[in-house]
Amino acid sequence: MRNMVIAYEVENKTIPNYMKYVLGGTAGMLGSCIVQPLDLVKTRMQISGASGQKEFSSSFDCIAKVFKSEGLLAFYNGLSAGLLRQATYTTARMGVYQMEIESYRKHFDKAPTVLASMAMGIFAGACGAMVGNPAEVSLIRMMSDNRLPPDQRRNYKNVGDAVVRIIREEGVFTLWRGCMPTVARAMVVNMVQLASYSQFKAAFKKHMDEGLPLHIVASMFSGLLTTIASMPLDMAKTRIQNMKVVDGKAEYKGAIDVILKVVKNEGFLALWKGFTPYLARIGPHTVFSFVFLEQLNKAYYKYVLGSESSGPGL
Repeated sequence: MRNMVIAYEVENKTIPNYMKYVLGGTAGMLGSCIVQPLDLVKTRMQISGASGQKEFSSSFDCIAKVFKSEGLLAFYNGLSAGLLRQATYTTARMGVYQMEIESYRKHFDKAPTVLASMAMGIFAGACGAMVGNPAEVSLIRMMSDNRLPPDQRRNYKNVGDAVVRIIREEGVFTLWRGCMPTVARAMVVNMVQLASYSQFKAAFKKHMDEGLPLHIVASMFSGLLTTIASMPLDMAKTRIQNMKVVDGKAEYKGAIDVILKVVKNEGFLALWKGFTPYLARIGPHTVFSFVFLEQLNKAYYKYVLGSESSGPGL
């Protein structure tokens, strides 16, 4: 009888809330280390054309020019800011979403519906974006710095230097420049990414066993949908965060202004400029992040909680 009670207690242990944040952030940081070069190409492509001059004819042209003029290591410009972004943005959104999922299952005793998953994704994305915006601003600037003339470069040494100099030279609120389109993008991204992953996983679970292949398939479909839905807002966010204010006059008034100017000056499809590297970045990052998170959760259940069960997952 005593053994049964102990087994029941082990089986019903769950991951502490603070560890949900730690594991979520760790998964995002591991994914970023792999896809950072693609993120840089995507950012350069989105900034290209902002000054009226098209710098790159395609993603491959961008890769070739960066490699030729700046070298291989240039693809990892801004990695420290990218890691800080994951340590803030992804830690918050993944932690909040996992807590929401667990709370929903406990309250309703079933997996979340599509609408519930979307609502939880929206809230988690907004929380993550607010926390991660300073790292986002630093990341965009560091990745785009080498494309500027030498006398216009900011030459941040690392993300810490970027944050300190932005506060000193432009004011603390500059760290939240572009916060509204960042939050809007994050709400769209997480509504689609987190909700679709949960729903695709539930759908494919009817035909596949729980495990790595299921996680990969569900996250691949999730990554594609997320890319299509979020690119226009990502474009607006990137341009606003990279713009310079000259004589007190900003280049853009807001996200809508960016989108309207891009459509007018560069064409409607320019809103998806950098689609290939963005898909190549967000697709694998979605896959790696969810796969790493599922495996980290499984390891925590096994080695910390002493349970062979990996829990319900996302």
